[in-house]
Amino acid sequence: MPTPHPRIQVTVDRELADALDAVNPNPKSRSRLIRDLALRGAAATRAERERQDASRAFLLSVVRGETDYDPSAAADIHAEREASAE
Repeated sequence: MPTPHPRIQVTVDRELADALDAVNPNPKSRSRLIRDLALRGAAATRAERERQDASRAFLLSVVRGETDYDPSAAADIHAEREASAE
């Protein structure tokens, strides 16, 4: 179908074929499935980058003394969380 947008070629190797089949073994449009998965992957990558940036900003604020942080209190909190998860 004609489009003003550029197209790309994607080789469906075994790994990609397995991933596509795991999501939808008989999609109406394989191209649409790949596009949707690419958009979801981009959103997940963007969210991960934002979490990393927020973590980095938090750690820098601790190092600069802008945020109080007590390592022993944090260790206690983590120990409590682990104990309640079991």
